Amino acid sequence: MGLAMSALAATMAGCATSPVDYGASLSQQDQKWATPQCQQARAAASDYAVREKTHPGWEFVALGPYGLGIIAATKEQEQKQRKRLARDVHLQCSSLPLPQELQGDLGPAGPDKAKYP
Repeated sequence: MGLAMSALAATMAGCATSPVDYGASLSQQDQKWATPQCQQARAAASDYAVREKTHPGWEFVALGPYGLGIIAATKEQEQKQRKRLARDVHLQCSSLPLPQELQGDLGPAGPDKAKYP
């Protein structure tokens, strides 16, 4: 139980930046900022932020035997989605190179995909 709690705490501590906040940190003077693609990316990030705030609580799941694992997996998926959206906002709204923290594979299996012979 202690191991599960520490895993959950570690997962929650490494939260990705909100895509809306990330988009707001980009320069509005950039030539890409006013493009329809940028507006669409920012709208998608905003929609996700609204959905995330209205997300139901997961406290009830913690009561079951696998609850903490479910919560940790859900939080990890939410962080990946935030990173995907922030990456998309950057690519659509900024001419600057993609920052290191937004690089890498963001597929469903994550960066550590298993390779079978």
